[in-house]
Amino acid sequence: MRRVLITALAVATLASVAVTAPAGAAEAAQPAETITWGACTDPTLINAGAECGFLSVPLDYSRPRGEKIQLALSRVKHKTPDAQYQGVMLTNPGGPGGSGLLLATRGPRVPNHAGDAYDWVGFDPRGVGSSKPALSCIPNYMDYNRPNYVPTTRQLETTWLQRSKSYADACAEKNSRALLENIKTTDTVKDMESIRKALGAEQLNFYGYSYGTYLGQVYGTLFPQHVRRMVLDSTVDPRNVWYQANLNQDLAYDVNLNIWFGWVASHDDVYHLGKTQAAVKQVFDEQLKKLAAVPAGGYVGPDEFLDVFNQASYYQLRWTLLGDALAKFVNKGDWQTMKGLFETFGGRGDDNSYAVYLAVQCTDVKWPQSWQQWKHDNWRTYRKAPYFTWQNAWYNGPCLYWPAKPGKPVKVDGKKVPSVLMIGETLDAATPYEGSLEVRSRFPGARLIGEPGGTSHAITPRGNACVDNRIADYLATGALPDRKPGRTADVECAPLPLPVPPPVPAATSGAALSRVPA
Repeated sequence: MRRVLITALAVATLASVAVTAPAGAAEAAQPAETITWGACTDPTLINAGAECGFLSVPLDYSRPRGEKIQLALSRVKHKTPDAQYQGVMLTNPGGPGGSGLLLATRGPRVPNHAGDAYDWVGFDPRGVGSSKPALSCIPNYMDYNRPNYVPTTRQLETTWLQRSKSYADACAEKNSRALLENIKTTDTVKDMESIRKALGAEQLNFYGYSYGTYLGQVYGTLFPQHVRRMVLDSTVDPRNVWYQANLNQDLAYDVNLNIWFGWVASHDDVYHLGKTQAAVKQVFDEQLKKLAAVPAGGYVGPDEFLDVFNQASYYQLRWTLLGDALAKFVNKGDWQTMKGLFETFGGRGDDNSYAVYLAVQCTDVKWPQSWQQWKHDNWRTYRKAPYFTWQNAWYNGPCLYWPAKPGKPVKVDGKKVPSVLMIGETLDAATPYEGSLEVRSRFPGARLIGEPGGTSHAITPRGNACVDNRIADYLATGALPDRKPGRTADVECAPLPLPVPPPVPAATSGAALSRVPA
């Protein structure tokens, strides 16, 4: 998986949200199984009436009386009378490496006030954000002036391998070895169980996005008796963690980018980039070649350009933003907008999410240790998916050299989980739809809402009444659709309509726009 941390929270706002450490909680380690709640400092949490705190948990669960670490938590308590209270709704936004504190504010998005009966609890998983300690290795590793992703020369290949090793080495040097050895999915799942106990809940409700769905799968496998209701949006395929999952993503990312090219072409009256998918693709490819020779403004090279437009493969909600940016870049030479989007999407100067992403993925399961296998597999995939294959390969490159021992993934088995509501768009690239079908087959109590033709990832609830009302019904009453036989969705909902760009201002409508070299 690559950058699946760009999930539910990321689409809520264009700007990056800085999550500050919760206030009002003691700095020193709290007694086990205790959360000291106090005031929050993040404006979004304050406006939602949230409270924040820390929970001390074992660094190594095999040594429960040993060293402790602290998890940062947030909570928005239920708004209904206590007689209507439905319990704790623990959340996770994905990643691995995504901060979950702001998800405590998600309840009001559920229609018909169905979220009001829950205590919505967000948390920063171990190593993430405001939790202590937080991982960091080389903060500016994914900033400007990186080599071209596609290793067309031996020098580029060698440079990227050296970069990958340097990042892994820095992680070993700057972080606790014990934390790097104990940051697997299973560790976070045990943290979820510690949170349940600390909150005094007999059972948890859980709302997980993207990688968060894998946490839900593993929690349901290890602690099924403590699962009440579970919503999984954009589901990870447990068969493919994590090497094959990334190769599968590469193919799907390129499919969605080409779909976006077609959408841009359908609005040529706005963007003036070509009237056919092929024409827009040609313009896009021309920009990549130019940027490989001379980065725009000295900042935007092919890597930065691809990093920005990877967002088109994730979220239709960003299609108009990206169409506008590409049009300004091609037709007006506006590289500043592109630079700003790269900085916003990439969170430059802060590698915490990236460091945790690697720490989890590189140790959940053993990755191939032969560079020749990586090279063969990625070049083979590149022939079908040239845009993001090598971007994704180098994003995961430090796993070749990771300084902590890998474990073995849990065999996901949901037979004892009473009920799960799943949502998946059939062209979701970050978590391909086959993963939803596979997990549904392992959870007999699961029901799947499929959205045929949808290309977006982990966005519920987002105004699609067909989907959102079923989520609301499930949270309010536990009601699920009837389960259909076979490997299929149980209900189909049309995805949200394709976005429509703002109309061209009258002053420029119909005017010919000359293209300025980027």
